[in-house]
Amino acid sequence: METLFSFIRDRLNEDQPVMLMTVMEWHGSSPGKTGFKLAVSADGQLTGSIGGGAMEHRLVERAKKELKQKQSLKPYLLFQDHEPDAEENKSGLICSGNQTILFYPLNMDHMPVVEQISKTTEQQTKGVLNLTPGKIFFEEGKQLKQKVCSQIVSEKEWKYQEQTGMPDTIYIFGGGHVGLAVSKLFRMLDFRVIVLDNRNNLNTFEENHFAHEKHIIHYPEAGQYVPEGFNVYVVIVSFAHKSDEQVLKQMLGKNIRYLGMMGSNKKVSTIYENLTKEGVNPQLFEQVHSPIGVPINSETPEEIAVSIAAQIIQVKNNSKTVN
Repeated sequence: METLFSFIRDRLNEDQPVMLMTVMEWHGSSPGKTGFKLAVSADGQLTGSIGGGAMEHRLVERAKKELKQKQSLKPYLLFQDHEPDAEENKSGLICSGNQTILFYPLNMDHMPVVEQISKTTEQQTKGVLNLTPGKIFFEEGKQLKQKVCSQIVSEKEWKYQEQTGMPDTIYIFGGGHVGLAVSKLFRMLDFRVIVLDNRNNLNTFEENHFAHEKHIIHYPEAGQYVPEGFNVYVVIVSFAHKSDEQVLKQMLGKNIRYLGMMGSNKKVSTIYENLTKEGVNPQLFEQVHSPIGVPINSETPEEIAVSIAAQIIQVKNNSKTVN
């Protein structure tokens, strides 16, 4: 699958300079959020999005025109106001709010760092992309505390950092019908999907072609399969309350983005009581979404998967990136 930086690499190899547009800040109902990117080459090829609509079309045309001028271009910030009655920097959108977009011109001089970013992104080797007024560079092996860090002090003083090689990853404990439905939906949502179960010869587990990885494990060892990180989401949908309890105990207290467990209120209450008796701090249960999912009266595995996806998306997008 072509990534944004592999697109840039290929265009540069065709001797086509590229404008990389990145949303640095946003407020209100802006369609473009921090980290949204769009790359457009001088010949009009493009990939990505900074929010869409009339604004995006106009800015793409602006970038193409600047690239064709073949003069020395420098990075710059462009503020876009989405208020319909805006007097300056009017975006053409009427959704209210605003966004600030970084225009970063790239040419063959940038190929070494573009190739490095493209390679590590495709291989999912973690590192940090840095955009500054002076240069673009990549720090291989580095890890941020959040996916994106963006700071604007002035038009000439700003910095953008983005974690690469750490895709949003969902760990699904339970390879049954619900686990299969969740896998299918989250593969479509561009998550890395990992399914874990303790049963051999389970047809739904074997038929799961949506997961990137599948493992038969012992649930008492579940903790060793799940790392910590802002990109980690855990869903517990195993076949028995005992296995749910075993997995949950090992997930509690982990620094992960989301932890959810399927079950009725009675089942959840019983598991919490059992774990409390084992010495687990009841305050840790506050990090658990259980019963799992948005309450939409789900009945089928597919409906349950939709409710889980809605809740995880809500958690993933519930706050702006730290500036």
